[in-house]
Amino acid sequence: MISHPCVKVNLGLSVLRKREDSYHELETLFLPYPLIHDTLEIIRADSYSETNAKLFSEYAGQGDDGRIRQAIREDGKLMITIARDKAVDWDPLNDLSARAYALLDNDFDLPPVKIFLEKTSPVGAGLGGGSADAAYALRMLSELFELGLDDAILASYAARLGSDCAFFIYRRPMIGEGRGEILTPYDGLDWHCPDDSLPLETGAFPVLEGLELRVHVPEGIAVNTKEAYGGIVPRDRLGKVLLPLREALALPVEAWKDALVNDFEATVFKLHPELAAIKRRLYEEGAVYASMSGSGSALFSLHRPQG
Repeated sequence: MISHPCVKVNLGLSVLRKREDSYHELETLFLPYPLIHDTLEIIRADSYSETNAKLFSEYAGQGDDGRIRQAIREDGKLMITIARDKAVDWDPLNDLSARAYALLDNDFDLPPVKIFLEKTSPVGAGLGGGSADAAYALRMLSELFELGLDDAILASYAARLGSDCAFFIYRRPMIGEGRGEILTPYDGLDWHCPDDSLPLETGAFPVLEGLELRVHVPEGIAVNTKEAYGGIVPRDRLGKVLLPLREALALPVEAWKDALVNDFEATVFKLHPELAAIKRRLYEEGAVYASMSGSGSALFSLHRPQG
C-alpha cells in the first residue's frame, strides 16, 4: 500500500495563552498543500515492495553517505527504511511513521510490517511533513489490517503523536484549537485543492479565494520548535487587541496583510532576518498575502493566476 502524505500551511497562527500543562493555547486554520509530499509504503513483512529497489538505487550511492537508513525493531515486527536527499539524521525507529505503527500495535497486536519512506518534504520548515507521515501511516495500517477505525478514532490516535497530526487525517480546511488537536471543519473560504492521492504536476496550485497558493522553502534554514517558542509572547500578555482568527478570515484577502497574523514571525524573524526579507520580496513581486507557516522556515503566498 502506497500513499503520498502532503504538507500543510497555517493561515493565521495565534498563540493565545500559556496553559497550566506548559503547552500553549493556539488558534489557526490548517490547509493541505499536496504539491509538497512524501512517499510512504507499508506492506506486510512477507509482501513485495514496490519502492525498496528504487530507494536503494537512487539514494544508496557510493558508500554510506547517510541518505538512506534502515532499522529493525528488537522484536522483529517492524523494519523501516527512510531515504532522503540530505542525511537521515534521526533514528528511523523514532520516526513518527514508526511510532504510529507502535501505537496501533500496542492496542491491536498487528502483524509484522515493513515501512518505506521517501522523505522529500522539508524538515524544520513548519509544514508538518512528519506529522503527515504519522497520520497517513495510521490510516494505511487501519485499512491494511481491516481495523475499521473511523476518522474520529484515527484522529484521537494521531493527536497522541503530535499536536498537528490529527489534521492530516481529514486533509481539508480545519480550524485548529487547543494545542492544534481540537479541530473544526471550516467552510468559510473559497477553497479548491488538487487530489493528494497521487503525485501532482508542478503548477497545479491550490486555489484560495481565486488566488494561487504557493509555498516557498528557503535552502539551509531550519527552525527548531523550541527556539521558535522561546521568545513568544502570548496574546493575553501583549497588552494590545489583535483581531480574532475567525474575524480576520472573514475580511477580504486584501486586508489579511495587517489582520491575519502568524505570531511566530515576531520571534523567528529576529532569529532569521533573511526570512523577513523573503516575505518583503514576495509582496514586492505582487503577492496579495504572504505569511510564515507554522513555527518553521517556510513561507507561503497568494498570487493572482497568470494569464
